[in-house]
Amino acid sequence: MVEIKEVKEPIKQRASIHSHIKGLGLDNQGKAKVVADGLVGQTEAREASGVVVQLIKQGRMAGKGILFVGPPGTGKTALAVAIAKELGEDTPFTAINASEIYSLEIKKTELLTQLIRKSIGIRLREKRLVYEGVVKERKVKVAKSRMNPYSQVPVEAQITLATKEDNITVTVGQEIAQQLISLNVKKGDVIMIDAQTGKIIIEGKVKDFEGTKSYDIDSSKYIEIPGGQVKKEKEITTTFTLNDLDVNLAARNLTVSAIFSLFSERQIDEDIRKEADKIVKDWISQGIGEIIAGVLFIDDVHMLDLEAFSFLTRAMETDLAPILILATNRGITKIRGTDNESPHGIPLDLLDRLLIIPTRPYNAEEIKEIIEIRAEELEIELEPQAIEELTKLGSENSLRYAVQLLDPSLVIAQRRGRNVIRSEDVALASQLFSDVKRSVKYVKEYENLWMK
Repeated sequence: MVEIKEVKEPIKQRASIHSHIKGLGLDNQGKAKVVADGLVGQTEAREASGVVVQLIKQGRMAGKGILFVGPPGTGKTALAVAIAKELGEDTPFTAINASEIYSLEIKKTELLTQLIRKSIGIRLREKRLVYEGVVKERKVKVAKSRMNPYSQVPVEAQITLATKEDNITVTVGQEIAQQLISLNVKKGDVIMIDAQTGKIIIEGKVKDFEGTKSYDIDSSKYIEIPGGQVKKEKEITTTFTLNDLDVNLAARNLTVSAIFSLFSERQIDEDIRKEADKIVKDWISQGIGEIIAGVLFIDDVHMLDLEAFSFLTRAMETDLAPILILATNRGITKIRGTDNESPHGIPLDLLDRLLIIPTRPYNAEEIKEIIEIRAEELEIELEPQAIEELTKLGSENSLRYAVQLLDPSLVIAQRRGRNVIRSEDVALASQLFSDVKRSVKYVKEYENLWMK
């Protein structure tokens, strides 16, 4: 009987709101290009952010932070993401809204400490004994499972690895044998086995190696056969955060009672953090470790209270501190929990430590560019008249409102048998979904009918 299998349509992954940001979009002189790296406009703020990036790279941001101030929808979060991108792909970036620290079961200071340590990376370079080469032969020995006698599990394997100059056959235990099966390691694959941990890394595949099949359309990464010896010392770089190290050490010291309580407090002992810091300092002194200054971004920072502000002020002055980036859309407002008013709702002693970068509202041309970039990222097609209609709505209401109408407009167009959005689709979407101004007008119109 002929076997027929249904091919399911792959689920489309939702693009995040700032997935199109690649950097600050500056030229070699630090001048902002009008449209570059997913950013549009905000030239002064982007150039100021470029100076901040240089200060960070030169190690001149100790004890300082950055504050983005501007109306809603002016790209404050996008600029924070862009700074992290400019610092490098492996730069830790942790983002949180200030209100989140009050909605969790752990203490504010504990959560802020965890966020700070999640934003500090460690790049560890180690010379490890490895076996590296192309797989010439792979034999896996199986036996009945102790847990289930009706199934078989790999217990050991014999594998032959080769380079241009060397050829070696090794016998490996159950852990590595299981990896060979789970990773589907085949003849022609170039692999590296860490002799200390037993971890297998597939580096690529050698095309047409000793009769192995290759295809015209293939997602495999093809590389050359490695040179040198199969068994050798190789420098391996691993990147992780201080919080990763804390959690790892805490898990080792976890008591039976803590396991059965599901570690509900989620609080890490200060002695464990001191132990982690000591390990990191030892790595640095040995020349195998390097600290990566990551980014901690706190949006709506005016939602923090005096205790949190005091904690952040002290944390900025410590040796192990990330780059602190704050953002707010408030002017003169009360500091949370007090009757004292302050610029942006932030205490003056912390404001003195911040480099303040203002952002301004976008003009119509910039709004149009942002809508086109966002539509391209979401793979949404628009007619020129639809773009003009969205630009008009963005200018009259807000950029966020215009961008939010992209998906509803596409649904309306699809209901009408099209995959391209027209101006009438945008008009109907705007009619169905109110903007802030119309919502306020609606509230005032029916003020007497609302529950009080």
